[in-house]
Order: sequence, then C-alpha cells, then structure tokens
Amino acid sequence: MQETSKASEEAASAAAPVRAPTTSRAQPRLTAISPSATAPTIVEPQAKVEVVRMAATEVAADTQPSPVGGWTKRAFDICASSSALVVLAPLLVATAIAVKMDSPGDAIFRQERGGLGGRTFRIWKFRTMSVMENRGVVQARHHDARITRLGSFLRRSSWDELPQLFNVLLGDMSIIGPRPHALEHDIHFHKVDATYPERFTARPGVTGLAQVNGCRGPTETDEKIKARTRYDVEYVRNWTWGREIEIVFATVALLFWKKDPGAL
Repeated sequence: MQETSKASEEAASAAAPVRAPTTSRAQPRLTAISPSATAPTIVEPQAKVEVVRMAATEVAADTQPSPVGGWTKRAFDICASSSALVVLAPLLVATAIAVKMDSPGDAIFRQERGGLGGRTFRIWKFRTMSVMENRGVVQARHHDARITRLGSFLRRSSWDELPQLFNVLLGDMSIIGPRPHALEHDIHFHKVDATYPERFTARPGVTGLAQVNGCRGPTETDEKIKARTRYDVEYVRNWTWGREIEIVFATVALLFWKKDPGAL
C-alpha cells in the first residue's frame, strides 16, 4: 500500500510542473483540436471547368447584363436563322447523310461551349472528326489525322457550322458575334489576355469580326489568341448595325472567295 501511494504521489508531482505554467505552455492545447476541423480545406481545389470559367466572367456579365444589340439583334437572329433553315433544309439533310456514310459515328457533333454571360450551352456542328471530345479538347491542326475525308471539305467550306442555325434559333447563339470556344480554352485564353471575359457580353456567333479579318483556324500561339480576342473585344465595345451588316457581307464573300490560309 505504501509503494502504491508513493507511486501515485510521484506521478502527481511529476504532472504538476506541466500544468502550472499556463501562460507559456498554452500551445500544446492546440493539439487537442478535432482533426475534422481541417478537413473541409482539402475539398476546395477540386473545381470543375465550369466553376473556374464562370468566376472569370462574372465581372463582365454583371457590368452589362443585357446582350449586345438588344432585342433588335435578337429579332434579326430569329428571322435570319428560321429563314435559312427552311431554305437550307435539303442541304442539311444531305450533309447529315453524307457524314454518316463517310465514317462511323453520329452526324451531329455536340460540345459544351461558353455562351452569353459565361453560361454553358451545347453547340451543334456536323461531325468532321473521328473523335467526339467534350473534355480535354485538343484543337484541330493542319493535316490532323482525326479529320475525316468529308470533314476536311466541310471545314474548308464552313458547312460544318450550318447546324448552329438551330443554336441561333434557340437563343444560345447569334448570327454575328465572338466565336465560342471549348471550356478549357476559355480558361487558357483568359490567362493569356485579361480582356477575354468581355466577349461574354454578347451571344456567341456563327461568324464574327475576327473571322472576317483572318483570325480563323487554330489558336496555338499567344499572338493568335490575342489577335482574335482583340477583334472580339472591339466588336462588343463598339457594336453598330452598320458593322453588323458589313460582317454579314464579308462572311458571304469568304464563303465563295476564301482568302484565309489559316482556315482548315
């Protein structure tokens, strides 16, 4: 009994110095905090592409909530797209059949793109490649092995863009506006050019100021990204009906007398 009481007294006396200096030994108490308090900080880095892209475009969307051109431009888009779909219906059907016969896969290619205010939408195109990527998109390049035989012609003639008339009719796109890019490219282009988010104040277009000024095809260099962005920002900052009509006529001219060596 004496040995056990002595042992307990020694243990008590040994523990006493640890508890006494409450001011200088306050830090060890931090180790008693539950580990669950630090867990939420690990989840944050796993952000999806849409979240990152939206964060980059929120400022532009808030400063000008109404799209460039307003209701008159939207009325023009509805009339132009609906009329074109009626006139081009036989060509659309024939092209869809040809795409199906040329290579295995769907005739229509659908992919998420950044639209008005940074919101995503699914763009429609005639399939020109053997792949149907929606994430991890790699830009097409000259002599790209993924481009099908018919796809090469569709890209050079811009016929692959014709299904986007449905996107225009639905309100996701406009006849004229900045061309929409894949979501991963939106993030990269914004890092290259800080003015890039201004493009989202307009509905993306089937054609645009950049395209009629030679900025078509791949944007594999920072210089090409900045050049295309410069035209897009110029378009949304100084939009007029006069320029809109000029782009329409310039696009028609390019369809029949193509001069752009960068077009695929």
